[in-house]
Amino acid sequence: MSEIANASINTFGKASPKADFVPPSEQLITLTIGQLQDLVTQAVEKTIQPLQERVEALEVTVARQEEFHARQIAEDRKRITALEHTPKTSQGKRMRSRAEMLKALLKAKGGGMTFKEAGKALGIQPNQMTKLVESLDKRSFEVFTRSGDSRQRVIRLIAQNPFT
Repeated sequence: MSEIANASINTFGKASPKADFVPPSEQLITLTIGQLQDLVTQAVEKTIQPLQERVEALEVTVARQEEFHARQIAEDRKRITALEHTPKTSQGKRMRSRAEMLKALLKAKGGGMTFKEAGKALGIQPNQMTKLVESLDKRSFEVFTRSGDSRQRVIRLIAQNPFT
C-alpha cells in the first residue's frame, strides 16, 4: 500500500504511468512494402523532385551564361586583333600630300631640316608634324637630334641607291 501511495504522490494526482508505456516516437509500426514505397515516393515527389528540377534549371542558366561569355570573349579577341593589326597612323589623302610636300622641301633644302622649320614650311602644328614623321617610310627618312643642341630634332632624306 505504501508503494501505491508513493506512486500517487510522485505523479501529483495524475494517473500513475503504466509500466509498459512507450513514448509515441519509439513505438513500432508495421507497414507493407507497398505502403513504404508510397511513403518514399511521396517524399521524393514533395522534396527531392522540385530540388532536381531547380538544379536542372540552374544548370541550363549557367550553360547559357558560359556560352554568352565565351562569345563575348571571342568578340573581344577579334576586336583586339583588329586593333593590333591597324596601322598606328592612317595614311589619309592629307597625310600622303603632306609627306610628298615634305619630301620635296627636303630635296630643295639639300636633304635635311629641323622639325620646327619643316612644320612652319608645311603650315602645320608640332603635334601634326610628329604624326607626319611617324607615318613616313623609315627607309626613306631618318630622324636624329642636332649635334650641339639635343632639343632640336632633324629630319633628313636618306640617299637612295638607284641600283637596288
